[in-house]
Parts: sequence; C-alpha cells; structure tokens
Amino acid sequence: MITSLTALRQRVLALLGGMSMYRLVLFSLAALAVIALVLSALGVIVSPTPLEIVASFVVLAVVISLVDAVAQRILSLPWRIESSLVTALILLFVLRPGLEPTALLGLAIAGAVASLSKYLIAWRGRHILNPAAFGAAVVSILGSFGAFEWLGTSSSWWVGTPSLFIPVAILGLAVLWRTEKVRIVVIFLVVAIAVSVLRQAVQAQEFAIAFDLGSALSFAVLQSPFLFLGAFMLSEPLTLPPRRWQQFSVAALVGILAGWPIEVAGLFTLGQERALLIGNLLAFAFALRGSVRLVLEKRQFITPTAQELTFRAKGKVRFLPGQYLELDVPHHRPDARGTRREFSIVSAPADLPTLRIAYKNGDQQHPSSYKRALAAAEPGAALAVTGTWGDFLLPRAETPVLMVAAGIGVTPFVSQLRQLQLTGQQRDVVLVYVASDSSELAFREELAATGARVIVFTRDEPADLPAHWTWAQGARLDAEHLERYVPDLATRHSFISGPPRLIADLAPALQRARSLTTDAFAGY
Repeated sequence: MITSLTALRQRVLALLGGMSMYRLVLFSLAALAVIALVLSALGVIVSPTPLEIVASFVVLAVVISLVDAVAQRILSLPWRIESSLVTALILLFVLRPGLEPTALLGLAIAGAVASLSKYLIAWRGRHILNPAAFGAAVVSILGSFGAFEWLGTSSSWWVGTPSLFIPVAILGLAVLWRTEKVRIVVIFLVVAIAVSVLRQAVQAQEFAIAFDLGSALSFAVLQSPFLFLGAFMLSEPLTLPPRRWQQFSVAALVGILAGWPIEVAGLFTLGQERALLIGNLLAFAFALRGSVRLVLEKRQFITPTAQELTFRAKGKVRFLPGQYLELDVPHHRPDARGTRREFSIVSAPADLPTLRIAYKNGDQQHPSSYKRALAAAEPGAALAVTGTWGDFLLPRAETPVLMVAAGIGVTPFVSQLRQLQLTGQQRDVVLVYVASDSSELAFREELAATGARVIVFTRDEPADLPAHWTWAQGARLDAEHLERYVPDLATRHSFISGPPRLIADLAPALQRARSLTTDAFAGY
C-alpha cells in the first residue's frame, strides 16, 4: 500500500511538473469557477447567481490586469497575466459577487488594492502578504465603518459550501502535490477544524444549547472555507518561510485564528483572510535576513552539459549542507520567470567564503532570459543571494545513509559529503549516482576524496574508477537493482535528489528504508 501510494504520488508529480505552478493554479481555479457556474445555473448553489459570478469575475479580471500591467510597465517587469487571473479568481470565491453598481465598485477596489499590494508591500521583489487576502481584508474592514457602508461587497467565502467540497478537494490536492505542501495544509486543516469544533462547543455551553459533535464537524469541514484557504492561499510559496518547521508554525497559527475568529474593538473579526495575513507576517519574520553579495571568480564546465560557478561571498552566508540558495541576476527585459532562480549549493559551509553552485545548460536553442544573463556574467560580476532554504538535511544521528542522485541532482550530496570530510566526521554513506553516460558524472575527484562508497549507474563503463566505486554493469536503476547493490537498505536513512519518475520507479524498494527524504525537481 505504501509502495503504490509513493509511486502514484511521484508519477502524478512528474505529470504535473510539466506545467508551471502559476498555470496549474490558474487552470484549477478556472475549472472550479466553471463548476460553480454550472451548479449555480442548476440551482444547486442558490447564491450567487450565474450572472453575478460572470459579472464579478469580469470586473475583477479587468481591474487587476490593468493595475498589474501599469505597475509592471513602471517597474520594467514582465506582464504576468496568469498571476493577475489567479488573484481575480481567488477574490471571486472570497468576496460576495453582485450586480449592483456599489457591489461591482467594491470588487474593483478590492482587486486594485490586491494588485497594488504586490508592489507596495514587498521585500526584494517578493510580496509579503497574500494579495487576494489583503484586498478582501481592506474592503471588508472599510465596510465595517459608517463612512464606507455603501460598499456593496465584503468577505463571504461562498466557496465554503458542501456542493463545492469535492471539486475543491480534488483540484486543491493537485496544486498541493505540485508545490509539495500537502503536509503543511493538513496541519492547518487539523488545527482549524479542531479549534472550530471547540469554539462551537464553548458557544453551545454559553447559550445553554445541546452540542452535537457530528454537526460541529460537518460544519467545520463542509461549510467552512478552510479547504480552499489552505489549498489555494496558505500554500502560496512566495509567502511561506524557508524551513519546514517554520511553515508548520505558520500553518498552525493561521489554523487557530481561522478556527476561532477574534473580535477586534467590536468592529470586525480576525477570521479567514485576516488570519492568513497574520500568518504571512510571521512567515516574513522567519525569512527576514540581509542580502549577501557574491563576486564571481570563475566558471567551468564540469560535464559536457553542466557548469560550475565559483563565488567569493562579501558578507556572512549561513547555510546547512544540502540547502539551496536563491540567486538574483538582474537583467534587461526579464521573461515571465523573473530575475531569481534557486540552486543547490555544491560547496560546504566549511569552504566559506568560497561558495559554489552548478547547473545544467538546459535548452540551448531557446534559453530563458535568466540563463542568458547568467551565462554572460564575467569574473568580477557581483550578484546577490536573497536567501538560503530547504530541509534536505542529513539526520544528526550516526545512522547509515543512502544517497541517490540523478545527474546534476548530486550537488547537495557533494556539499554534505564535503562537510563531513572537512570537519573530520566519519559516517557510513553509500551514494548511488545515476547519469546518462560516464561523461556526465560530475565532481568525481571531490566525491572520491570523501571516501564514500559510490555505485555508478551509466550505460557505458566509466574509466579509472576509484577503488571504492562500483559500476552497475550498465543496468538501469530500479527497485530490483537498488536492493541488489544496497542490501542493507532497511538500516539506512535514504535521500533522493532527482526527477519524480525515478522516485516512483524506486518506490517498491524505498518502503524498506529506515526513512525517506526526497528533493524532487519537477520543473517550473
């Protein structure tokens, strides 16, 4: 059962990985909007009406797209229509749709505020607050004051209805699988539902009425917006902190505030979107750190298709072996993916101030604007690290470790093994290294110097293998061959850095491992 679930998850992730995150979220929200429109037309959803849904979406989409286009033109940023439509669709489900002029005006104001927040409430080009949550919160809070009672919309979260529960669950799960945020949202849902049930129990006692646990659970699960809030808003990567325990903390805080809305000055409550905004602020506090300049010292090809860049850090860089950094390469007319990319760190913390990254050249016919700018950087160029992230870390115990790397996915393992070597730590490590052919085996000398046992899966036999390296005779790495070459798999903590399809192929064997940590790269 565990085997099949692991394989299914990774195969789905491989399929979803062919689509950008924004596009998947957009298609999922669009599908949900179509489903809601059909249910409304059939009378399953009484309010809003089909015309209210369509008119509200048109107003939101037009206003947000126009504001985004103007702001991005002023800031010389690429126009990201997908981002605009995602914000419009989320606000469609959060706010109360309507046809009255005041309602449409309120929606337009919410959309404009949401869009502007991405540029005005930002840090290093990243928005701090979820745009849709901020736009909805501003309009709802304004509407609670007498001077703005004319606003015809406010937060209603009409998406929280039993008829939309299954579509939200299926489409939301696809998004969470793609972004690998399932556990974070599960924690949020458990906390939010538990707190909501507790709140209903307390209220029943206060009003001396009978408390029905089944009805309370049904209300918290089927008639609340918790699932939509978690899947499509809390999971946004740009507003989450870098470490997993920090993300869990944010999820728990948002769950508590969403499950038990706190009243502020008798005017409004800290519920739903305002709970998310408070979580965004906690995430920002976790992620707040200074930018560090890196000066490029040299670049070199380490395989026919991969390059290594060596930098000298001008300031303190803090990272753990196995983590990755975000590198900002400003350039003229960036494409839709912007000026930042994430790279696993090759060097060890003990190598600082020298810091190295490596990457595959990718599509040489149509390289991204970022790849072109990075390729044009000459020694002496100064670039900025805007953060180090990740939980792909070795356990502290002395338990034996299995590392499985595919191609350039070996980079975090080089950092980990080199750190062990430089700090004099002895550890039982087996590295399974998969490459298309022997010329694509990067960092051979460094890996050999660490003394780790390496099993090489390539079509052709590599020349001059070190004594503690073994060639798998041209075999394809699958569950059967993994167990053959690593017979003590059950005693090892397993780490895999590679494409989801590889992880899926190894799932039958990996269920025997002591634990499993993956660093799947499914594309953008």
